[in-house]
Amino acid sequence: MEAKAAAKPCGERNGKTCLSAEEVAEWRPAPCADGDSAGAQAAAREALWDALSRHGHGGPEQTGGRHWPVGCVSLEITQRCNLDCTLCYLSDMSEAVKDIPLAEVFRRIDDVARRYGPGTNVQVSGGDPTLRKREELVAIVARLAEKGMSASLLTNGIKASRDLLRDLAGAGLKDVAFHVDLTQERKGFASEAALNAVRDDYIARAGGLGLRILFNTTVHDDNVAEMADLVRYFVSRADDLHMVSFQLQAETGRGVMGARKGGVSAERMTEDIAAGTGVALDFALPLIGHPECNRYSAVLVSGGRAFPFFEPKAYWRKLFQAAARHAGCWRTRRKWRGLAAMIAARPDLAALGLGHGLKALWTMRRELMKTGKATKLSFLVHNFMDAKSLDRARCESCIFMVATRDGPMSMCVHNARRDGELLKPLRTEKGWWDPLTGTIRPHAVRADAAPEALPLKRLKGRRRAAALTRRRADREAARTP
Repeated sequence: MEAKAAAKPCGERNGKTCLSAEEVAEWRPAPCADGDSAGAQAAAREALWDALSRHGHGGPEQTGGRHWPVGCVSLEITQRCNLDCTLCYLSDMSEAVKDIPLAEVFRRIDDVARRYGPGTNVQVSGGDPTLRKREELVAIVARLAEKGMSASLLTNGIKASRDLLRDLAGAGLKDVAFHVDLTQERKGFASEAALNAVRDDYIARAGGLGLRILFNTTVHDDNVAEMADLVRYFVSRADDLHMVSFQLQAETGRGVMGARKGGVSAERMTEDIAAGTGVALDFALPLIGHPECNRYSAVLVSGGRAFPFFEPKAYWRKLFQAAARHAGCWRTRRKWRGLAAMIAARPDLAALGLGHGLKALWTMRRELMKTGKATKLSFLVHNFMDAKSLDRARCESCIFMVATRDGPMSMCVHNARRDGELLKPLRTEKGWWDPLTGTIRPHAVRADAAPEALPLKRLKGRRRAAALTRRRADREAARTP
């Protein structure tokens, strides 16, 4: 888990203690325990559990710190993107930063593997990772697979051709998460319903390759009214999907849209998921980290109808508690061994589970008779924080980390200081790599660039919008007699 910043005066917003600007600047990446990898993983798991428990989110329904030491790690292999979303966590100067060297990417992969171990979910992201050289992207996925970690590709899908996805699947890619929503301003698509045509195309593109297909959606003031209908669409495609994730609008200081106005909230999103599935879902079972950050639930879909997955609740709580004794198994090849050990230790739970399973099959009997199958579909709500209102408890309990030069760091803290992180020089065997030029220098010199000096194609978000405004003003002035 991450080390806390040194004590500084901090603000109060909505009854919560927020990190001050000084604390954000001084925040340090998660420390790594000395010794072997197994010891480092155990220490990371214990640190996460301690943080969650300290802030009141332990208990039998909590999986963080018990079943795994980290939720996922974002591995940003490029800052470049072929879209300019109205809501984005990327730096407005992301196009000015060169791709970090492949050797540094490999070093970060090895660091994540040592800290968190086999089975860790690593999101190969960016920018859009498909803009990285094809052979390098394939090599990155292969390195993750070699380390026994689960590689996911996060992409807007524009350059994720079937041939590329086939090569990545062959290298060991497990998941492909397509990000599709209105913030991307794709030409010809004026609603989320219209964008379902893009989603259909992506599902067809990735189908049959052995990849789990996920969709990410940014939820904001202009599309929140469509969320229940979008959930219905996902349920209709449940046979092809593994998970759908909804990421709520936040003021990152980038992107022209800014903070939510009040219509977007985690509570509303969970209500929309319930409305879209037609099922009353409990997003507090299981817990995956801090409940104000992440809310998760799942359904079984058969014949187009959804049924609750985590029922009855009392049984699942007992099961999570029993499974916690086999920490470290559930994301690795040892999961079947852990399951067998749990059944041997708690045959009563196994028998009870069999009874509940038979009851669920009976409930779904009509749909199963029509289709012969039921598919699990998971829903995840990410409630990102505004960059200037980072809740200390949530940052200390973070399960969504970014692999940085100095180690994994909370995603929200990283976003709040993204420009500074991106402009840090990197030590290499030959010297210090400059992120703005991609050249090697003999000494560490912090990169710096004035946005006004950069061409328009190197700008994103608010800086790009400001540059366009200045350009239009200059043209108007030139036309004025």
